[in-house]
Parts: sequence; structure tokens; C-alpha cells
Amino acid sequence: MQPLPPGDPVAALRRIAFLLERRQAETFKVKAFRRAAAALLGLDADELRRRADAGSLREIEGIGKATEAVVVETLAGQTSTYLADLETGAGPLAPGGAEVRAALRGDLHTHSDWSDGGSPIEEMVMTAVELGHEYVALTDHSPRLKVANGLSAARLTRQLDVLEAVNGHLSAQGERTRVLRGIEVDILDDGGLDQTEELLGRLDVVVASVHSKLRMERGPMTRRMLGAVRNPRTNVLGHCTGRLVTGGRGTRPQSEFDAEAVFTACRDHDVAVEINSRPERQDPPDDLLALAVEIGCVFSVDSDAHAPGQLDFLDHGAARVAALGVPLERVVTTWPLDELLAWAAKRA
Repeated sequence: MQPLPPGDPVAALRRIAFLLERRQAETFKVKAFRRAAAALLGLDADELRRRADAGSLREIEGIGKATEAVVVETLAGQTSTYLADLETGAGPLAPGGAEVRAALRGDLHTHSDWSDGGSPIEEMVMTAVELGHEYVALTDHSPRLKVANGLSAARLTRQLDVLEAVNGHLSAQGERTRVLRGIEVDILDDGGLDQTEELLGRLDVVVASVHSKLRMERGPMTRRMLGAVRNPRTNVLGHCTGRLVTGGRGTRPQSEFDAEAVFTACRDHDVAVEINSRPERQDPPDDLLALAVEIGCVFSVDSDAHAPGQLDFLDHGAARVAALGVPLERVVTTWPLDELLAWAAKRA
């Protein structure tokens, strides 16, 4: 991320929230610093300094003892003690992937609070800008996934208008980051995609993932996945096994399917196999990732971020790319924006 502006307490509070989030700290801690940053946005600099001098910052709803200390220290031109401690341990999240991480230009799988993410689109995008992303795809869930507040056709249509406005603002500010119109669309039981053809045709990137009936028998699951891969709207096959290997949601075994058939179809239809960077997923497993490399697939290293700090989960995916010898030229998220968009458009 870019260096903090000197004396900017909002930036300091956001940076703390980001660093806590990337470490997978407790959600209540992250929210406390984000809430404090939001609370300060409505104050002008003079009022903020007056309150800090008078010791009345905690009269502002959303400011507590820890966040008050950050504001006071930052206004004094110091790096807050809380932030300094976090910065000490803010190196790569996984070893060995630095060269790959530097080559990654963007992220094709992220979520906002429009579905099951924890932050507004603007906060996700601002963090992507600060991380230096050339592009980031917003891929909130599709309607069938009600537990994740999946977007109906009407809500997705409204979101596309919001993204147009966000991109207009970024361009006006001279930012190079572009937000791509996307979706993580549910793969239905019959291999269809859970959104209208017309809306899928308006998107830049479609990530297709299985979220239900993960224990479906091998034959039907294979046919289901092949149906999605062969659909000309699909660009990326998301977290293909659905497994969970660690984390607060517990563990979950991987789905059973004919990986050779599915990855061969991905190669033949130029669909990227996602290397999902969430540490609890590590999907696909090493043996299946090696098989996909051998078959000749292309790959998308994605964060599957549901919060701003999780955008840095790309470190985990980068480390796996390096460890397993995935050719960088076959990682679509290392491609320039124009090349990526041309690749995605070919499918439609």
C-alpha cells in the first residue's frame, strides 16, 4: 500500500483495520477501527484538533479508548504505537511467492456488502487502489445463494450503475485502477448458470462456482461442472473442490469429480482454473493443481476477498504458484487489462 499521508488519522485508522484484517484478527476489532475512521469523516480539521486538545474525542460515537489514542498520536505527527506494532509484522502472508506476487496485476474474485462481504464497494475499491491493482473484479453472489444475500437481476442491474459511477470517479482522479463488472455465479445442479443470459452478457468477468450439494456423486458432479465450463459466459471456474481445510467454519472434504475431464474442458474452452487464495480453502489441492498445469490450463490467482484486508490474501496464492511451478504466462491475473478483457470477451 502507499505510504500514509502525514498526520491523517483517518488513513491511520484504515491502515490499522487493513492490517488486522489481513491477519484474520477478530472482526469486532477490525470494525472498531473502520467505524472510528467513518466517524471522523464528517469532521473538519479544525474541529478534530479542537476535540483532540480538549480530550473530547470519545464524545463522538464510534471513537473509543484505542482509536482515540491513534487519532491523538497521529495529529501530533507521530506513528501511533498500535499501528507501529502492526507494521512490524506486516510482511508477506506466505513465504516464497514474492516474484509471483509482484507480477499479479489484479484480482477477479471479490465480494462487497451487496452480498456476503463486510464492506461497501467504495472501501473495497479504495483498498485495491492502495494496493496498486490495475484491475479488480467485483463478483458478488448470484440469486440462488440466499444465505449469502445473492443479487437478484434487479439488484445486479443497480450495482452495474454504481460500478460505472465508481470507475468514472477513479478516472477523474487519475487513478489507473479499473473495477470490472463481475459475478460469482452459482453452478446449478444441471450445470446451468444462476443469472439471466442478458445480464451475464453485460459483465466483464464471470466466475462460476459450486456452492450447494457439494457431496453430489462423482458422475453428476462432473456433468454439472462440465456444463458450466462449456457455457460461453464462464471465464473462471471458482474454488473447484469446495473444500475447507481450516478456519472458523470448520473443515469440509473436497467434492468428487473427474478432474481430468473438467480440466481438459477448461483448457479446450479457455476457462481459467481459479487458484483460490483464501487460506482455509487452498483450492485446488496441490495434486489437482499439478494435474491442471500438466493438462495445459490457464489460471486465475484470486483473493476471494470478503473484506478489504483480505485482498492481500493473494500472497497465499502467489506462494502456491511459485511452489508448484505454475507458468506465470498462464496466469491470467498477470496479464495487462486489455489482454485480460480480450481473453474474457472471447468466451462470449
